[in-house]
Formats: sequence, C-alpha cells, structure tokens
Amino acid sequence: MTDVILILSDRPDGQVKQLSSSFHKLGIKTLSMHLADIGFDSRYPSGIAVPGLEGALPAAVVVRSVSSGTFEAITRRLGILHAFAHLGIPVWNSAKAIERCVDKSTTTFLLAQAGLPTPETFAVENLQNARAIVEREIGKGSLVLKPLFGSQGRGIRLINGPEDLPVTEEVDDVYYLQRFVARAGPPFRDYRVFTSNGEVLGQMARCADGWITNIAKGAKAEAVTGPLQVKLEALALAASKAIGTDFAGIDIIPAADGGLLVLEVNSMPAWSGLQSVVPVRVADCIAGALAARVFPHLGERPAA
Repeated sequence: MTDVILILSDRPDGQVKQLSSSFHKLGIKTLSMHLADIGFDSRYPSGIAVPGLEGALPAAVVVRSVSSGTFEAITRRLGILHAFAHLGIPVWNSAKAIERCVDKSTTTFLLAQAGLPTPETFAVENLQNARAIVEREIGKGSLVLKPLFGSQGRGIRLINGPEDLPVTEEVDDVYYLQRFVARAGPPFRDYRVFTSNGEVLGQMARCADGWITNIAKGAKAEAVTGPLQVKLEALALAASKAIGTDFAGIDIIPAADGGLLVLEVNSMPAWSGLQSVVPVRVADCIAGALAARVFPHLGERPAA
C-alpha cells in the first residue's frame, strides 16, 4: 500500500483542485484520475490496476464523480469501489452509499424507513403505472417528476395531470414522482446542508425566482442564521446516518406547515455555492477528517 490518496473524478474541477491542495498541506500526496481508467487485473495480488501505482494500492479513495456510461460500465466502476473496500481501503463515499444516493427511490425508501420527514414519493416503471399514480394522487396536489439518476436540477418537471407525463423514452421507462411542496415566493428557498464525518460543515439557503432552486440553475446562496440552523443540522445528520455517507450534501425544503422535509442526499456534492457563505474551508475539513482516519498517528503520516 502507498501513502497516496486517490481522487476519482471525470474532470479536474475546482473541488478536485481544492481537495488536492488540502491533502498536500497535510503532507499527503494525491493522484487524480477517472474511475473508468482503473481496471481489474489478476496479475497483481490486489487484483486491481491503478495507473501510476504499478500494482500498489492507495491509502484511501475520495470519489468526486463516477460519470455517466452504460449499465455495464457503471456496474464495473462501482465494482472497483467495492473491491477497494473489500481490500480494506477507506473509500469516501463508499460504493454502497453512492448507489443509495444516485438512485433517488432508494434514498427516499431509506429516509422513510428511518422515520425522517420526506415528501410522499412513488417510483414505478412504464407509463401506464405512472398514469395510474397521477390519476390517484393528483387530487391531493401537484407532483414533481425527477430523473431517477439526475442531478443539478436537470429534467425536473411539474405534473398537474396524466397528460404532463413524458413518453417512456424520455425517462428510460422509470417514473420517479414526488409530492410537490408549495412554498412562499418568489424568491423561493430551500436549504443545502453539508455533512462530513458525522459533523455539519456548513449550511446555505438556495434562493431563486422559480421553484427549482439548484445553484447550477442560477439560484443564489445565502447564509443561514438563527434557530433554523439547529433544526437543519439535526435533520441533515440523521439523513446522512440513514444513508451511510461519509460526506454529503443534504437538500431540505420547508413545508407549508413550517416543518422541514428531506428531499435528497447527494454523495458527490459540489460545494462552490456553500463555500461562498461559510467560513470553514470545506475541502480542508474533508481532507483532515479522512487523513485522521487513514493516518491516525502523526508518525504514520508521510512526510511533507
């Protein structure tokens, strides 16, 4: 095993650069690459070939992105992450946590099973089953259709009747429907809470003129203050525990009755918007927590 922390991402974005810098400040080397470039290789004792490590294994792995691909490709990539864990390599986040978060229906199932407040949700295959749900539920209010594997607000649409449902080809024949949560606005607000290693690193309100409040869609980040912080913190930590994430971005929305509902748990969250309104350096906190787990004693850390 090496003293290298492996950062997996399909692009060298700002978060990857910040993580690399944070680990380097701790005297820890990093290696960044695509998960797709790591292969199974039975010539090596570990059974895994990591480019640049010549058969050796990293000390730990941070997953920033898995990237899209065929079912076969994604299955193989997640298999690599499972294999790292099987070999005792800490993986943040684990393949299990990523699988639970990427599939929104599984996320909702686990949140509900943990007794956490989350909007009523229905996930089925084929248009006929989706129409039946809409016809049954629309009397209670609108629904929101989301891509099962989507992110950053892409592909979200409001459903006010069966006629609003897209054809199966547009959603790969899977319909993930969630009760629309009405809020005051504009501006419309919801919240992103960033957790790491069982702690909350920061919170932000996401404010937008429309009801879709993703930063990637143009929403603005605002600091969260007052008693609301305590409520958001408790709910986010409970959600992270229910899903089993090492670090995560938890999306929470205020309900009309003043309560809070967990919408999603993101296992590969960006933090550029959050970083603009919180004093801590998110990358430093993630790097520090993982480094403390991998190199618990100063003498075990590699030299700078």
